[in-house]
Amino acid sequence: MAINGNLIQRPSDRSLFLAAAIGFPLLVFIGYFKTYYFSALFDVRPVANSLVHIHGIVMSVWVLFFVAQTYLIRSKNIRLHITLGMAGIALAAIVVITGLMTAYDAQIVREAAPPGINPHSFLIYPVADMVLFVILFTGAIYFRKRPAEHKSLMLLTAINFLPAALFRFPIFPEESVIHFAFGIPNLMAIICLIWFTAKHGKLNKIFAAGVLLLLIAQPMRNIIGDSAIWLNFVKWIAS
Repeated sequence: MAINGNLIQRPSDRSLFLAAAIGFPLLVFIGYFKTYYFSALFDVRPVANSLVHIHGIVMSVWVLFFVAQTYLIRSKNIRLHITLGMAGIALAAIVVITGLMTAYDAQIVREAAPPGINPHSFLIYPVADMVLFVILFTGAIYFRKRPAEHKSLMLLTAINFLPAALFRFPIFPEESVIHFAFGIPNLMAIICLIWFTAKHGKLNKIFAAGVLLLLIAQPMRNIIGDSAIWLNFVKWIAS
């Protein structure tokens, strides 16, 4: 996440990104508290295999990376932020690779999916998460010298990963958990865009495009996941 010195948040942005740096890891921790981080203390299904552990570790490191980069900007430690950002590019690649491998193992090998949903159809969810992450993170790197665009796209990478954690919140009814898991992050993205627009006095088109991408991606998952083209593709890679 290489940037120039101008990326330091304006005072109007500090509260937004502080909230993201606190809320992102907190929601992930709560979501995976029982099913992963402290699963040994509860009567839950054990972690499937070592690949899931690797994926869990990599994603945890990514969450910490996001928090660390936000802190470094707030503390004006730009040089370390840039240095760590170079490592972040490699970490992002590992996130995508392990994410796709874990999705293949879960939905194709173990045929895991929410009740009533075809595992091959559900594979579109983690795959779409990784595709969106690549688009948003690549955009953030491309706009690394344009502070508003860079940090807003990095914020959206965090929001993009929230549904997986919210999906594991026990407070949502099972029959509509997917709608809550994606609806809440989408609402967060809209609120962040409104906040950012109000504070800067104008709409940031790149930020708005990123939010629109997240909003469109949700219904497109369902359309693509149930399509014959997708199901035949998954059947092909499964064979």
